[in-house]
Amino acid sequence: MSDLSLKDGLTAMEVASYLRRHPEFLNEFPDLAMALRLPRDQGAAASLASYQLDVLRDKNRELTRRLRELIEIAHENEQLMIRVHTLTLSLMRATSLGDSLHRVVAGLTEDFHTDLVRIVLFGSSEFLTATEWLILEPGGKSALPAFAEFLQRNEPLCGRLQPDKLQALFGARAGEVLSAVLMPVNGLGMLAIGSHDMDRFHPGMGTVFLKLIAEAITASIARYPLG
Repeated sequence: MSDLSLKDGLTAMEVASYLRRHPEFLNEFPDLAMALRLPRDQGAAASLASYQLDVLRDKNRELTRRLRELIEIAHENEQLMIRVHTLTLSLMRATSLGDSLHRVVAGLTEDFHTDLVRIVLFGSSEFLTATEWLILEPGGKSALPAFAEFLQRNEPLCGRLQPDKLQALFGARAGEVLSAVLMPVNGLGMLAIGSHDMDRFHPGMGTVFLKLIAEAITASIARYPLG
């Protein structure tokens, strides 16, 4: 016969009495129900066995849901990697600074389905003309104090930008931007992407692909020094 005495002075009978007084106990500790050994050939065990089966089914449904989410994330990441690779190859084929910048805007707009793209370059060039999507700042980053902290941190910034930043980047169209991502281009400038969707970019999103894009752009335009 097994020893009915337990640690801390409790006996098996006391444990059984406690469980009878608290029938909801296993709801709070479902893992314990899965660890219990059921007596065979006793109808009283049927309800606990049924409960254990329900727990297993719930776990299976949760694992299936998580697996489906992981598959979807993997598929999305694969598509993003293909787009980043396509953009990188396009930039490698560029033959001038202007060509590189046009390829950046075209690639982000067409392949990444962005709403508004802005490129800020620190410097000037006789071969470049400022446009709606290209901002030339001969004074460098010191001429843009609103972005000083961002440039010092040198990390992508995602979410809702402050009004002064939106105005400096998007001008008259700043009101259209409900969320944005801002990327440093390794001391050469900045890249901003604005979205009409407030949930498109948010602070908790991953930035790995954003950094890859910024690095590809940096390598491309660094070949053509600005004045």
